Amino acid sequence: MAGHIQDRWYKTETGTDGKTVRVKTDRHGTGMRYRARYVGPDGTEKSKSFPDGQKRIAEKWLSGIEADMSRGQYIDPRAGRLTVRQHAERWLASLTMDPGTFVSTEQRIRLHVLPHLGNRSLDSLRPIHIREWLRKLEDGGVAAAYQRVIFANLNAMLAAAVDDRLIPHNPCRSSSVRAPKPEPRRIVPWSRERVLAVRSALPERYRAMVDLAGGCGMRQGEVLGLAAEDVDFVEGVVHVVRQVKLIAGRQVFALPKGGKTRTVPLPASVARALEAHIAQYPPAAVMLPWRSVDGSPATASVFFRNAEGRPVIRTVFNEKAWRPALDTAGVPRGRENGMHALRHFYASVLLDAGESIKALSEYLGHHDPGFTLRTYTHLMPSSEKRTREAVNRAFEGGPEADDGPTTAQAA
Repeated sequence: MAGHIQDRWYKTETGTDGKTVRVKTDRHGTGMRYRARYVGPDGTEKSKSFPDGQKRIAEKWLSGIEADMSRGQYIDPRAGRLTVRQHAERWLASLTMDPGTFVSTEQRIRLHVLPHLGNRSLDSLRPIHIREWLRKLEDGGVAAAYQRVIFANLNAMLAAAVDDRLIPHNPCRSSSVRAPKPEPRRIVPWSRERVLAVRSALPERYRAMVDLAGGCGMRQGEVLGLAAEDVDFVEGVVHVVRQVKLIAGRQVFALPKGGKTRTVPLPASVARALEAHIAQYPPAAVMLPWRSVDGSPATASVFFRNAEGRPVIRTVFNEKAWRPALDTAGVPRGRENGMHALRHFYASVLLDAGESIKALSEYLGHHDPGFTLRTYTHLMPSSEKRTREAVNRAFEGGPEADDGPTTAQAA
């Protein structure tokens, strides 16, 4: 055993005759009697105290520490004394991610995790505390989908604590803890008539945004970030290479969601709408920081600007233009009828025309065709109908004999 157990109630002294004897110390009978001491991997001495009568327990604890060190699984017992708040600050400061994602992550941790768990030490967190916290989120009216995102952030933060050897286990991954499940949502795409009604209800300078979102599957931020140099009218394609994002209320240019650029077909109808828009509202160069609010300035000749000639602020557009257009067109306001509904319309049109899931996934900029399939599988043409038509074609013009459509010939 590399460490040792110190008995603080007795000490060994050498008598005048040269023999060693045990004598009581000044601490005899008070406080913790045994102290298990060892040198940690960092070279510093560490210890834990035990009361009288627990020497065997102290030895067992020390043996466990040694075994953990030999297996490379050692965790400093004092490391977990950090509070969840202290660990959250260190974890957030260490993240390397998109600035917009960072702001959202920091906000979720600050508003929904720390008020409930922030003062707890990491090593005191148990699955029961996570379950109670999730119940508080639910009782507080937090939407199930948002609960799931908040839970994922806490799970990642505590997984980092495990990786950093602050705690041995992540309580979020206990079998008794269930990640919130979002309510199942079946996408109902807009009809062509609804798309055109909302388009006509928008201010004229914004109507071509509907053509790009509904005709090219672009996200709102991508439409706002589209520049003249991104559109090739000759080849009939749109290069989606940037978006306008809001970070802490300030606009920045950034790569599309997931850092994934793409090229999508430019239908002739959308090209005509865009050309008409250009004739009335010529693109103009605007300058915004790149990626973060303190990023290097970037310039692009965007198609859409507000009446003052400045880049369109997404939240202002939604409040002052999009929602009033919904009201005029008789479309209920709500999350499902945001501008993102035009991407669903685009997906439904392509699937109805027989486009493949793989191609649709690429055009939408999804990270995985499987995600596209899970989202839009109910919009695909009926497989039963395709099966009937395929079998009918196979049997059409078959032989009139009663022994089946085909018989083997004797050799």
